[in-house]
Amino acid sequence: MSAGTPPSDRILVRGLRLWAHVGVLEQERLLGQWFELDLSLGFDLAAAGASDQLEHSLDYSRAITALQRLAGDLRCLTLEHFAERIFETLEQLYGPVPMALELRKCQAPVPGFSGIVAVQRSRHGG
Repeated sequence: MSAGTPPSDRILVRGLRLWAHVGVLEQERLLGQWFELDLSLGFDLAAAGASDQLEHSLDYSRAITALQRLAGDLRCLTLEHFAERIFETLEQLYGPVPMALELRKCQAPVPGFSGIVAVQRSRHGG
């Protein structure tokens, strides 16, 4: 892989459910609600594949634990800000690796709407 080319290998975490106090309505921030997160971390996994050593990879359990903690502590209005804080948390753990996410609000408080609202974001070529 040449310098500057993002890795084609990815670690994926799908369907991470997070209880958070996020929403424009005061009741959403007060009571909290479920969100679901899919994330992708770009990283060259060849060394981990050859060595079978976790230190040659990105330990996804650290991300899951840190994001559960973030969700429990966070109070904000928008999915966009929640996603930004997720990126900040992942960067603290792994540095500026390519990353992408889809963050879904499982039950948007819109009368007559039973679907899902989401934001998709990426960073560092993710």
